Amino acid sequence: MRKISIFLLAVMAMISCGNSYKAQDVTLNNETDSINYAVGLLNGLQVKNYFPMNDSSDESIAEFIDALELAYQDKDEELNEVAQTGRQLGIAAKTFEKKGLAENAAWTLNEKLYFQGLVNAALGDSTIMLADDAQAFFMNAYQKNAEGKADKPITAKCPKKIKKVELKSFNDSLNYAFGVLNGAQVKIYLLADDEDGKDFEEFVENVNKGLKEDVRNPQIVTMGKSIGKAIREQESVGLLGIAGLETNFDLIKQGFINGLYNYTDPFEPRVAGQFVEETVSRLRFGETKAEGEKFLQENALRDGVKTTESGLQYEVLVQGKGKKPTAESTVKVHYEGTLIDGTVFDSSYDRGEPIEFPLNGVIQGWTEGLQLMSVGSKYKLFIPYQLAYGERGAGQSIPPYSALIFTVELLDIK
Repeated sequence: MRKISIFLLAVMAMISCGNSYKAQDVTLNNETDSINYAVGLLNGLQVKNYFPMNDSSDESIAEFIDALELAYQDKDEELNEVAQTGRQLGIAAKTFEKKGLAENAAWTLNEKLYFQGLVNAALGDSTIMLADDAQAFFMNAYQKNAEGKADKPITAKCPKKIKKVELKSFNDSLNYAFGVLNGAQVKIYLLADDEDGKDFEEFVENVNKGLKEDVRNPQIVTMGKSIGKAIREQESVGLLGIAGLETNFDLIKQGFINGLYNYTDPFEPRVAGQFVEETVSRLRFGETKAEGEKFLQENALRDGVKTTESGLQYEVLVQGKGKKPTAESTVKVHYEGTLIDGTVFDSSYDRGEPIEFPLNGVIQGWTEGLQLMSVGSKYKLFIPYQLAYGERGAGQSIPPYSALIFTVELLDIK
């Protein structure tokens, strides 16, 4: 089902528990502790960017952490799409009571007209205003930042029946049009198959439930709940999808808190990011690393294979008689690259033409290996991951920590 394109905040119901959180030092006893905390810290710093401008108060941070914890503990109410959308609209309307319709302080919210427009459009009644006219009217007012009447909001429950209303002012029309806009979307994307009216009943019920919620920043609450649920789901498969990496929610949570308060001891963001990236890569591709090391150990014992001080291994297939390149040379070669299991990831032979490149612009194993060759030579290079693409790998074809095998013909030095 398509997402509803409404002019409201994407929010979910949430009652803030009113907890108080503070930034503080943490004790990290091992690598698992460190990666849990670093993940929380980095995400906390990221989430901070999504907080409404000038609102990173203790209350807002507490609301986010409450939502995070509630979802992690699986105490969050599960809602289907109809109920969730109704709840979102109700919570957003509650926000508009304080901030004005569509969060425009010059537009006073009139819930009687807003909700009646919502219901009329959702049930297909366009007697007072067509959806297209409502969109044109509201968007014109929005773009021109038209002034309404700043006054005390009029509150009401969302009704369940079509009702004709009288629009006596610009503000009346604005509220009704805003309701029609959202109601038309609800009808198309949520109620298209609602033959018995049960979905509509559920929708209205949840709009009214949303009106009873007390949410400071609906977007932040939604984000907290989404992240908390994701953390819980990772417990069964391993943190960050790495089997065996245990989830420590308390450290993740404190990492979030410290990040939201911009408290970055003992990890600076850059250090934390590098630590997570390298640790995840090593844990996820440890088997690849071990297999490569074993292969090279055994390969070094074969007749004809030589090993340099750096760990590069090479085997002479054809010995040429031409000049040898330097690290500053540009060379012309034919080559084929494979993983240690024989999977070909690149081949100039397959492309049907050799390639030219400067030796100081390629992986270290190539830079060193090609300088051992004379023009006319054909070598087989066995390259440890440290001399290849290292801990990051290259694209989808070369995993991190991969030892590589290249068959190379040196055709010319440019």
